[in-house]
Amino acid sequence: MTEAGIDYAAVFHALPGIVALLTPDLVYVDANDEFLRMSGRTREQLIGEYLFDVFPDNPADGAATGMRNLEASLRRVVADGERDAMALQRYDVQSVDRPDVWEERYWSPVNVPVRDAQGRVVLLVHRVEEVTELIRAERAPEGSRARVLEAELYTRARELQDVNERLRRANARAREVALVLQKAMLPDLREAGHHRAAVRYRPATDALNVCGDWYDLVDLPGDRIGVAVGDVVGHGLEAAGVMGQLRSALSAASLVARGPAQALEVLGLYARSIEGAESTTAVQIHIDWETRTLVYSSAGHLPPALLHTDGSVEFLDQATDPPLGARPEHVSRPQATTPFTEGAILALYTDGLIERRHEDIDVGLRRLADSLTRHRGDDPETLADALLLELLPADGATDDTALLVVGL
Repeated sequence: MTEAGIDYAAVFHALPGIVALLTPDLVYVDANDEFLRMSGRTREQLIGEYLFDVFPDNPADGAATGMRNLEASLRRVVADGERDAMALQRYDVQSVDRPDVWEERYWSPVNVPVRDAQGRVVLLVHRVEEVTELIRAERAPEGSRARVLEAELYTRARELQDVNERLRRANARAREVALVLQKAMLPDLREAGHHRAAVRYRPATDALNVCGDWYDLVDLPGDRIGVAVGDVVGHGLEAAGVMGQLRSALSAASLVARGPAQALEVLGLYARSIEGAESTTAVQIHIDWETRTLVYSSAGHLPPALLHTDGSVEFLDQATDPPLGARPEHVSRPQATTPFTEGAILALYTDGLIERRHEDIDVGLRRLADSLTRHRGDDPETLADALLLELLPADGATDDTALLVVGL
């Protein structure tokens, strides 16, 4: 049988495992025959229904945690886009014919995301193995030993849940502290000299993936400013600390360097002395309104976008070198110059704005260019908000995002 001739719906329903498909809102889309048989539900009782309306926790069991644990797992898969194999769960099932009767059941669930072409989680595969009979078999010959085993399983499961909860709280607290630190170290929104500028920072939804990105604006002699963005490889408090050091160092170097290439050379040498700074990417541009030129250099960073007044977009990619500390020896960095006309817009950004899992980077760059073109004529503040609204995933970004928009 050729691939084109395979009836995948029939294959799904014939699977020997217990499998259901859910939306990211945890509504049943489909369930195979084995799932229906083991759950005691018909397709009409499942499809289009919210998971926990069909299978709530036993209200008579004050210690029941099956629903809460399963929901936490499914929400993590939606947020992180990663599969999650759960510990053994006791999750009693309500009788359809006798709603006051709950059957004691034990399950081993695995939840897996299904992504679309843009990397967004659009479906959840919820596969379970029922181990109720195994527990019952252990109980039959030696009731006391089975009860000990059951108690041990419950104890271990609860301990694991407690550890996960403590980790969640610790990560949430670390995220809070890191974001406060990041806000304290990033410059406030201000005018770029007498020109208009807008800056934005959006943290990732994942507590572990925040605080590696930065932006900076520095006044230079004459009618010039230096603008930059960068991205530290790490995350959390450590990344926030490294970010602060590198941002400050680049600002200082920009004031005395002959141009952005030399400033990044100095920053690269400085980065070698900071643990966690290796492989940081950064790009800096010196904007000169007297000569109407942009002088730029990039250390492995994504190319800034120049929106011309005719709506065309030029990516500044003619002076790109490896990230900071990537070379064992010191080498001069490249530098390029490009002209601009009054009314153009310059956008610098970090990868959280355009990169998506399982997607070529050129797709994200095209999305950015299309969005910029649609919003030509907008002021930097309006444009910055539009870019975030259109380009960041609706269900939350998996990486933090820094954005700097300057009206030229």
